[in-house]
Amino acid sequence: MIRPQFLVALALAIGLASPARAQDSGSAPGRNLAAACANCHGTNGKSQPGMPSLAAREPSSLFQQMQDFRTGKRPATVMHQIARGYTDAQLQAIAAYFSAQKPR
Repeated sequence: MIRPQFLVALALAIGLASPARAQDSGSAPGRNLAAACANCHGTNGKSQPGMPSLAAREPSSLFQQMQDFRTGKRPATVMHQIARGYTDAQLQAIAAYFSAQKPR
């Protein structure tokens, strides 16, 4: 039989190792969060033709667009779902990271 103390320890270990905690504690939280964007928007925000590049864009614009996706003000296929997974602080960190990247 599994002891309750083991289950508590396991739950704590999983919670402490979660990606959200790792992103919050890193020295580059924006970079860590923005890694999820690479599949569509390319590494460091430099996407392939047909997908908007995010590198060197104005951070306030990127942040506003993500908020618009989150509220449904801006239509999208998947971005409205993705944007809902981030807090305002995380979106600001992502926007700051992409704005600091050099364009193509």
